[in-house]
Amino acid sequence: MRVTIGQVEVSADHAANLVAVGAVFRDAARVGTDLLVLPEYAAAFDPHGTGPENAEPLDGPFVTTLRRLARQHGVAAVAGTLLPGSDPARAVNAVVGVDADGGLVGVYRKVHLYDAFGHRESERLEPGDPAAPPLVLDVGGLTFGVMTCYDLRFPESARRLVDAGADVLVVPAAWAAGPLKADHWRTLARARAIENTAVVLAVGQAGRGVTGRSLLVGPDGQVGIELGERAELRTADLDPAALAAVREQNPSLANRRYVVVPRD
Repeated sequence: MRVTIGQVEVSADHAANLVAVGAVFRDAARVGTDLLVLPEYAAAFDPHGTGPENAEPLDGPFVTTLRRLARQHGVAAVAGTLLPGSDPARAVNAVVGVDADGGLVGVYRKVHLYDAFGHRESERLEPGDPAAPPLVLDVGGLTFGVMTCYDLRFPESARRLVDAGADVLVVPAAWAAGPLKADHWRTLARARAIENTAVVLAVGQAGRGVTGRSLLVGPDGQVGIELGERAELRTADLDPAALAAVREQNPSLANRRYVVVPRD
């Protein structure tokens, strides 16, 4: 099956972002992609802190347009957005999955808020429920499990998705720039791939304050695609047989002795 990495630059201008997403869908459909992955906060982003002022409901313009474009082009999609929180002073960092018919498959609400490296997402956002059902999508003979940005630093998030059947770990991100951050991003993506014998599709935002450098990592930990810092699209084919061969040679998932249990 075919996937497209949509490493786009996102602003606080919701309307302009929708125009950019429409162009990406057209380009992805032109090359026959099955699944388009857009970054975290694809609906709107402020590098100084994205909060409730940028939130839209699931029936708002961003998700509605995403569903229409998916149906129009016959392309499934995963994209980050911001939903209203239970507290008006906070929003929810969410990723939605849409199938090629435009159906809303599910929503993942980011569990691990980025309270690190001088950032405090918890001042603007409320976390998702760690016990909520994982978001997984079946596309083209593979199962894609979704987590978000800072979740990449927590191996339990990835393992829980694999337990739910994920062959590919999809990580939309707006990975903050800074010393060693690009190295951490690459290292962690490779680690999650190796320990789960899973493909990792880590899609970052381009632009000010973020790292870009989207990655496609194979289940053996080899980096197949690595983008730079600028906006760029890249398409690749994923082979279920190749994934199965790696898991047969390295049966670490079958050999493990522990399970992941959500913490209250």
